[in-house]
Amino acid sequence: MELQIESTSPWMNEELVSLRDAVRRFVAGEITPHQQAWREQQHVDRALWTKAGEMGLLLADIPEVYGGAGGGFAHMAVVFEELGYAGDTAFGIHVHAIVAHYLLNQGTEEQKAKYLPRLASGEMIAAIAMSEPGAGSDLKGIRTTAVLGPDGYRVNGSKTFISNGFLADLILVVAKTDPAAGSKGVSLLLLETRDNPGFRVGRILEKVGQKGQDTCELFFDDALVPRENVLGGAEGRGFAQLMTELPYERTILGVCAVAAIERALQLTIEHTRERRAFGQALIEMQNTRFVLAEIKTEATVARIFIDRCVEDMLLGRMDTVRASMAKYWLSDLQCKVVDQCVQLFGGYGYMLEYPIAQMYVDARVQRIYGGANEIMKEIIARSL
Repeated sequence: MELQIESTSPWMNEELVSLRDAVRRFVAGEITPHQQAWREQQHVDRALWTKAGEMGLLLADIPEVYGGAGGGFAHMAVVFEELGYAGDTAFGIHVHAIVAHYLLNQGTEEQKAKYLPRLASGEMIAAIAMSEPGAGSDLKGIRTTAVLGPDGYRVNGSKTFISNGFLADLILVVAKTDPAAGSKGVSLLLLETRDNPGFRVGRILEKVGQKGQDTCELFFDDALVPRENVLGGAEGRGFAQLMTELPYERTILGVCAVAAIERALQLTIEHTRERRAFGQALIEMQNTRFVLAEIKTEATVARIFIDRCVEDMLLGRMDTVRASMAKYWLSDLQCKVVDQCVQLFGGYGYMLEYPIAQMYVDARVQRIYGGANEIMKEIIARSL
């Protein structure tokens, strides 16, 4: 079902309205018809990346000098919203954009010139490798190492739950370059996967939801990274770089959550208008009306909050605490709202042929990735 959700966000303008129309057509033609096939094969087709690159969608908020479309965060927010309104969770453009921003804000000029145009075109697909079998939200517990030798760094270890891992050509690897230095011994390395014999992709992981998104195990056995591919050109900056860039990621997750909330609400309103029980439409029953009234109110509050977050991103004043609030509260609300909507669908809400059921299984991980919501609360609490 194609929903025509129209934005009233204060950050929208005529250019962004035109972009939304173009993205909506692109999603309807290039993504929606293939969602079931991608869920079955557990990854999107590589051709999607090059088509999106030709449209200028992959790095819409990266300067044109580096191959991007030259827009701001609002341009990417429009892309993320339209994917959310279409119910797509397969296209890993979110992670791709996050890696691009690590390069833009933390990389050397040589690194930006080398990789950003190739990411913008879709020639290269990006992933970020943080989580390990024994280290998730606590990045200080990572065990992957990178030892500098005559030919560059040799990376050893493994990563898991890596989005875009199956297709990735460029992986931003979190590794310890000085294990004795604690957080100051963590570096971010730009690892190219092609023709790298020490790199191996493990199995595509079988997830509860988001089955079209390739999420993999990665293995490094003396995988080579050139000396000049330490992000920013110097070791030991990794932890600080992560903390600086995480607000971008967490605000994206908030944008996606609100889009999902708005989609769930509209799907449920339409269903309850059509579905009849005891001689009347479900929406005519007081319980249904009250639940939908609560969801409509929460969706409106969520929209106002995320609009402020988008504006703050555009003005460069989005901080870690507010981004943590957006990530935790909006993803929690997404799961709550979708669950309530499933209930109003009744038995149909449990059938995967109905979009609301797919949204239910896709939503749950929002509270885990990007930093578990419990970690978000700890970050917020430290600001008190």
